[in-house]
Amino acid sequence: MPVPKKRHTRARQGPARRRFERLAEKGLSKCPSCGSYIRPHHACLSCGSYKGRAVIKIKPLKKKSSK
Repeated sequence: MPVPKKRHTRARQGPARRRFERLAEKGLSKCPSCGSYIRPHHACLSCGSYKGRAVIKIKPLKKKSSK
């Protein structure tokens, strides 16, 4: 069975302590077109815009019909 050669430091252990998890909480900004929170340098998932341009076509959610 594989065994790690060196021990991971405390900063690298566990999902709550990894670098991305710490940066994702602090690095949120608002989308200029719709105002929802987005990660920096990523397209907005609610309106599909990036730097003021529409780059992703977002389909509206279908409402479930009640029978």
